[in-house]
Amino acid sequence: MAKTYQHLGEFSDLVAAAERSHSPWPIASPGRATQRRLRSVLNFAPGKEQPLEVRLQRRWEKDGVAGEEISWSVGYGPRTTTWLLRPARVNGKLPGVVALHHHGGFKFYGKEQIADGPDATPEALVASRGSLYGGRAYANELARRGFAVLVPDVFGWGSRKFALETIPENLRNRAQTLRRAGRPDAPPDPIAEYNAAAGLHEELVQKYCQALGTSIAGVASYEDRIAVNYLASRADIRPDAIGCVGLSGGGLRAALLQATSPRIKAAVVASMMSTYRGLLDHNIISHTWMLYPPGWANYGDLPDIAACRAPSPLLVQYSLDDALFTVEGMRAADARITQHYATAGSPKNYTGQFFSGPHQFDIAMQEAAFAWLAQRLRT
Repeated sequence: MAKTYQHLGEFSDLVAAAERSHSPWPIASPGRATQRRLRSVLNFAPGKEQPLEVRLQRRWEKDGVAGEEISWSVGYGPRTTTWLLRPARVNGKLPGVVALHHHGGFKFYGKEQIADGPDATPEALVASRGSLYGGRAYANELARRGFAVLVPDVFGWGSRKFALETIPENLRNRAQTLRRAGRPDAPPDPIAEYNAAAGLHEELVQKYCQALGTSIAGVASYEDRIAVNYLASRADIRPDAIGCVGLSGGGLRAALLQATSPRIKAAVVASMMSTYRGLLDHNIISHTWMLYPPGWANYGDLPDIAACRAPSPLLVQYSLDDALFTVEGMRAADARITQHYATAGSPKNYTGQFFSGPHQFDIAMQEAAFAWLAQRLRT
């Protein structure tokens, strides 16, 4: 008897029809052919992947971290603002890490989700910092451990967010209605209202991207490669020792960076890995459009993206109680990546770690990731 999918109902046999039509998620083995195919699917490279008009805006030192606020243009849209964090009063070249903020349906802020700058932590981020990161600005802690950590905003977040007035009025009104459902007397909250509207706006942005032959994933990945190349260009960074790390949507960005940037020597993907089959009938409604680069399912699966530069070192951390993914999908992804690294002749270069707990990058996961990055980037 055919499986019934709760979101498809009487169209549940669409899945089997697609499998008869074109066999989605074939195995995409690591190597240049898969890397080129992924680049073709992402299909966004309007420049030389270098920042334009770089400006140093502020410097500060606080809590053992020396920081710089840097901005640049990527060639379209508003300027990107980033923070570069280093251990205070430490000279010489350091290994670098690009720390990638999550999605979380929270687009008003980007880098501030995971890093502290010269100003106080925004009150609106205290709750998510607690539930996702154990209350820690992990980018700052990583800097205190001896890394130079670059924390950029990306397309749609923080300094790169769409202005509220750009979001169509009908989407803004619908967002307010949904946000206040059951709470008609809720006080105005401009940040929450922006995030709700921006969440609905993401679908419209994806439509524009697809009409232009690309995707949100393609645009975000391009901007993240610009950040990596900026970090590698600095005289105080070891260009041969650059890694990346991210939770959730940031983990997806880390997987895409690992796949598309040869400068990345070690990547950490936290709480963001499953096979696509494991996502069917389970929370696709909650996932970002970035998770589904249009057409990729014809060439490979999500784990194939993360593994396509094997034997480049990769750490994937899985949260066994993660409501966004099934355990079966996570374990199948782990097995698929394990096989890819074995095929590439370097099985020890992939580490899959399973943690109890919900969707998060908590202190225990961070400590494991920091130790792994130190092992891979300080040698």
